[in-house]
Amino acid sequence: MGRGVVWVVVVVFLVSRLGRVIGGAVDGRLPHRILLDTDVNPDDIFALLYLLKLNRSEFSLEAVTITANTWINAGHAVNYVYDILHMMDRDDIPVGVGGEGGILPNGTILPNVGGYLPIIDQGISTVGGCRYRQAIPLGQGGRLDLDTNFGIRRGFLPQGNRNYSPFWQPTVQQVMKNIEHIYVMGGGVRSRNPTGCCPKNASSSCKPQQCGDRGNLFTGYTSNPYAEFNIFGDPFAAYQVLHSGIPVTLVPLDATNTIPITEEFFIAFGNKQDTYEAQYCFQSLKMARDTWFDENFYTSYFLWDSFTSGIAVSIMRNKHNPLGENEFSEMEYRNITKGGVHSGHVQVGLRDPFCLVEDGKGKCKDGYTKEVAGPDSVRVLVAKKAKPNRDAGSPLDREFFKSFLDVLNLPQQTGRFNFRKQFPYKEIVYKPDLSKRKSGKPVVFDMDMSAGDFVALIYLLKVPVEFINVKAIFVSVNGWANAATIDIIYDILHLMGRDDIPVGLGSFFALDQPNPSFSAVGDCKYIQSIPQGCGGFLDSDTLFGLARSLPRSPRRYTAENSVNFGAPRDTDHPELRQPLALEVWHSTVKTVEPGQKITILTNGPLTNLANILSEKNSISMIQDVYVVGGHISDSKEKGNLFTVPSNRYAEFNMFLDPLAAKIVALQKAKKTPEAAFTRRLLSRLYCLQRKNQKYHHMNIFLGEILGAVVMANDRLLNPTIQAKPITVLANGDISKDGQIVIDKNHGRLVNIVENLDPEAYYDHFSNLLGDKMQSAVIGRHNFDSPVEDIFGANSLDDADLHDGITRYEVQIRSAYGKNTSWIMSQDFELRASNYATFPHSFSSNHVLQASQVDHSAAGCFFSLSHSPNATSESLTVSTISTIGMTAITSF
Repeated sequence: MGRGVVWVVVVVFLVSRLGRVIGGAVDGRLPHRILLDTDVNPDDIFALLYLLKLNRSEFSLEAVTITANTWINAGHAVNYVYDILHMMDRDDIPVGVGGEGGILPNGTILPNVGGYLPIIDQGISTVGGCRYRQAIPLGQGGRLDLDTNFGIRRGFLPQGNRNYSPFWQPTVQQVMKNIEHIYVMGGGVRSRNPTGCCPKNASSSCKPQQCGDRGNLFTGYTSNPYAEFNIFGDPFAAYQVLHSGIPVTLVPLDATNTIPITEEFFIAFGNKQDTYEAQYCFQSLKMARDTWFDENFYTSYFLWDSFTSGIAVSIMRNKHNPLGENEFSEMEYRNITKGGVHSGHVQVGLRDPFCLVEDGKGKCKDGYTKEVAGPDSVRVLVAKKAKPNRDAGSPLDREFFKSFLDVLNLPQQTGRFNFRKQFPYKEIVYKPDLSKRKSGKPVVFDMDMSAGDFVALIYLLKVPVEFINVKAIFVSVNGWANAATIDIIYDILHLMGRDDIPVGLGSFFALDQPNPSFSAVGDCKYIQSIPQGCGGFLDSDTLFGLARSLPRSPRRYTAENSVNFGAPRDTDHPELRQPLALEVWHSTVKTVEPGQKITILTNGPLTNLANILSEKNSISMIQDVYVVGGHISDSKEKGNLFTVPSNRYAEFNMFLDPLAAKIVALQKAKKTPEAAFTRRLLSRLYCLQRKNQKYHHMNIFLGEILGAVVMANDRLLNPTIQAKPITVLANGDISKDGQIVIDKNHGRLVNIVENLDPEAYYDHFSNLLGDKMQSAVIGRHNFDSPVEDIFGANSLDDADLHDGITRYEVQIRSAYGKNTSWIMSQDFELRASNYATFPHSFSSNHVLQASQVDHSAAGCFFSLSHSPNATSESLTVSTISTIGMTAITSF
């Protein structure tokens, strides 16, 4: 789209490989079989619903594939599409996303390349940079708002039985086959950008921005004024598609710039919402308008992809016309592209020095669909201009506007229900009365939403409030999950009856990664080390397919905003605005009792903590800080940064923001619902690790559990501690950044836990999660089931993930030969000859390096806390390494 999709592509299939078409024929002809390839932005959803509403005897939507390298993230996108299809009673339509295939160094393309990366950066895995994708904002107005559809999605759409699950989800290439014709929204041929222009009465100080550019890269026009977002997402893929020999119809900015959302159309749409799908589309459009960054929404927002779908189906109806005559757009053939859709220099990022021109427009042309002649060009049918409404008296000035509203409001093939009709219950916010209980240490939990973080959160909520009082949660968005995964935190808090705990959204970038001229976008130097597909973001964002088995919280991320927080206008419900981590910190500090200080546990990159410590007087309010992460590089064991082979000793949490880590380091099994869910999550990680190499690194998520347990019960675990001077490397060298080294001359003295009692650790963990105290208060969406059965027979059995393995009963055999029950003991079994072998299935790369003689661990757990002899502004740092067993105390 212009501002929302890399390829809204309508593809017609020649053969019935995807199954029988439902419905009859029109005039003896078979229906046109359509595939929609989308990155699931709001206008793409308009296009999807428009296609689903058409007469199925004439147009049959056969499949949906998801483009995962632009405006939306794969895990959120695939479940989003499943929900749309469920609302429309089309659970028969297959959905393809991702794939673990790659491209070998010799150019051989392996099956099931996932499309997470542009072709030029595609290697043999889903790990890679963000050469082009960095042009897309991560937060508001970008991937966060599209993953959640501004927060509307979870409050409106029903939830069906289909969802992403490892090894069950079809890939794009398993779904997309046998293409006859391609309709593409993308590019700009003779377009002139109507946005960023100075008003007619503007003063001489007004400087045009994108005004008149061929492209629409509002985040990168200073380096590339020629590209349109869709083509820019992967210019070399665009070149291959255009030169594939398959007929292509292009709907570029030339045409979409002529169909802006007018105020008259907006008003007419608001007055015509007769179906669930029309209501959903209007709510989405209204939120896009209400959160628009300036006052020019009606001249800046266009019907990019839905307009393309309308043109496509109209051309199909008139297929006898070779010139592409249709109801909605003027068309003509043009010759475009040359040299791989770039200018001879392949752009390396938004701040590519080659592309920048002082006091002038940028000169890079990656993604420019230039009109050219000669043998290197390709002839395509191009949409030129939206046709006016044939009814001159209508307030709708475009013919497609009328079709769009009429089709969405048809009583046929309409949505069955929304979420509230599907589950007609009263939303309850659970806030426990803790006034009669003596609260323990106030704790803030900073998490990057990896699988282990969620288990650690459940554990912390199980610790009696007399010992640990969780006051707030911070979300590190530059870790193992994308920002929209914050909704899983809300769901777990709802599950545990703790809707009173505030959740703050943290920084989207490591400290030195935002673009200095446009902070909403930035580089991905460190976070690119996390896989996009299996075992990475795809699984973290869906909690390995288990997120949707949690009860849906009435709290969720929303794009609601207020002028009090810098927004250009108030939305309808500014009180629902998602608070930021620093805002939650400020409010939490005000709630502690006089004389109390806050303990912080961080289970991800230290960006949020570094930002807090940079604020005046923040140190005086911190009692202790427990940091899960790091690895002492003088040990024989390597780090866990498995995706960066050149960096042998770094650990992920430190590597993801080494500058923040350096700032912090140098700064002065009884069965309960939560136990059952934890067992399923840990079981799934273990099963996936055994089944497929793509999941070999599942251990690294489980060190977070150790941090929570040690923080709450360090004395119970009998740790042995030794002090060592350490420093964190953060010099910009990706092969060394994030490493922790012993530095006797300049290092900060840190207490390192050399060993602890493993039996006490496992016993305490399993017993607490099985305790009925502070247990789950609400079940899943099937409200006829008791709360204890929320993860019961209707859920996917993890045995399905095994080849020939059906049932386990876990018993942990310690180094002393004594059996110790663990949380998985009800359904799974692991035979371990001694304790040293068990961490393969439980913790990150051997939580303990145990032996018959001593249970020593390589790693560090550095703790930030007030030392009895420290000054009022001095902090001690504790860290739990997820490489070895490391623990926390003060120094």
